[in-house]
Amino acid sequence: MNYLAHIYLARHSEEAMLGALLGDFVKPSADGQFSAAMQAEILMHRKVDTFTDSHPVVLTAKSLFDGPGRRYSGILLDVFYDHVLALRWARYSEVPLAAFIAAFYGTLTRHAAVLPSRLAEMAPYMIEQDWLGSYRSYAGVDLAVRRISTRLSRNGEVMREALGDLERHAATIADGFDVFFPELITFVESQRNEKQ
Repeated sequence: MNYLAHIYLARHSEEAMLGALLGDFVKPSADGQFSAAMQAEILMHRKVDTFTDSHPVVLTAKSLFDGPGRRYSGILLDVFYDHVLALRWARYSEVPLAAFIAAFYGTLTRHAAVLPSRLAEMAPYMIEQDWLGSYRSYAGVDLAVRRISTRLSRNGEVMREALGDLERHAATIADGFDVFFPELITFVESQRNEKQ
């Protein structure tokens, strides 16, 4: 899952949502640098990624990618799943997507002092260019994948070429999301209940 889905799954508090985003930027141990709530969500982020990467629906979706691009299918699916979540947002949340995103951007701004350097550099662009809101359109998916591909040390063009497979199979992958995502929500809830 990408940023929007991780933040959505941690929507119960500001600290949790921030921790869910931090999961892509810090190691799980983070040595007491963050609050207990944030640390718990950093760990939950890892569990969500593991569940996602091994889920049969996701594995089937990855098999739809041909050639060298399959190597990056997980990244493309993560971004595309945020697009599908944005399109189906009302199924999962009573809070409108725009309000949810605006509130999270406020959280990101208020907690700027605790952000690791890479996220601190990225956060103003995320807010100004509305990365989370851009997932509502397929053009936002394309832009996000191209942005990610520029950060690869090599083979960025292979990732960009795999966008063709993603677009060809978009309807099938979106249908799979409707099976997979409710199961992910149930998994996260069960993990949280175990901690109580």
